[in-house]
Amino acid sequence: MSAGLLGLLDDVAAIARLAAASVDDVGMAAGRATAKAAGVVVDDTAVTPQYVRGVAAEREIPIVKKIARGSIRNKLVFILPGALILSQWAPWLLPVILILGGSYLAFEGTEKVWGRIRGHEDHAVPATVEGEEAEKTLVAGAVRTDLILSAEIMVIALNEVADEPFWSRLAILLVVAVAITVVVYGVVGLIVKMDDIGLSLAQRSSASSQRIGKALVAGMPKVLAVVSLVGTIAMLWVGGHILLTSSDELGWHAPYGFVHHVEEAIAHAVPGIGGVLAWLFNTVCSAIVGLAVGAVVVTVMHLLPFGRKDHGDAHETPVAEDERVALDVARAVEQDIAEHERGHDAAHSPDGDR
Repeated sequence: MSAGLLGLLDDVAAIARLAAASVDDVGMAAGRATAKAAGVVVDDTAVTPQYVRGVAAEREIPIVKKIARGSIRNKLVFILPGALILSQWAPWLLPVILILGGSYLAFEGTEKVWGRIRGHEDHAVPATVEGEEAEKTLVAGAVRTDLILSAEIMVIALNEVADEPFWSRLAILLVVAVAITVVVYGVVGLIVKMDDIGLSLAQRSSASSQRIGKALVAGMPKVLAVVSLVGTIAMLWVGGHILLTSSDELGWHAPYGFVHHVEEAIAHAVPGIGGVLAWLFNTVCSAIVGLAVGAVVVTVMHLLPFGRKDHGDAHETPVAEDERVALDVARAVEQDIAEHERGHDAAHSPDGDR
């Protein structure tokens, strides 16, 4: 009896170890897949804050939550089933879809670079949102934009785990979908509330709180500029890398073969930092490919009759525009702080005491 019980416990322990190993494998694969989708994730994070411009402060976080719920619905209800069906019965389509997604990323990144060069700032900024219907319209537009970005994220992640068993693929993509949504919209929530947090701290009596608050307000333009710049670079890099590797999978080996050969040569030639230099070489080559392909697509799109009139309104915000809006917010907050301090000084002056 005791031997049977010990045998049963041993089997249970073995199953538990196997389950733990499987969870670790899923976690590692999900992390690898998420890293490959980094460019789209950064772009998603850079794009979303524009949707809460002109929104009352108390409605910012509720709107971000609504967009996040729409994003997770996009990933789990629409994209995930389609991606799994595709990987199960038509895996040969994955490189083709990835090339389309990579071209789109290269196109977006090149558009932003071109916008910076021209100093183009005439994209529409959402007007003040008032009323339930206006809020629904705003959220619906953000969720539609998220659908494109989420599809790119999930297909890139799927390509990294295409050789895994079906149930492992399902678990990994579920983890990727939830983790990316939480990270993206958590960061977006922090960005859109930075000025409010800064103002609240700046109006406290503590000198250290005031310094931190003013620093947060002053730092907001820099944060938006960095997020936008990193998003642009990441789109070109990831888009170009997808184009190189996917074209190699489809049989055109020369471009990726050349980059990979030089990358390996650099890694072996330079002791210590060879791996880092090889990665940088691959990244620069990928960004150049992304910029070149993006330039072709941008040129073609602008030559077509329908052009690109409305694309930037829904998806793109140039760095200069982000900086201008953030600086306006910073100036307004600084004025509020100054008025608060003048009122505080007046209340404690000799005249005020009388």
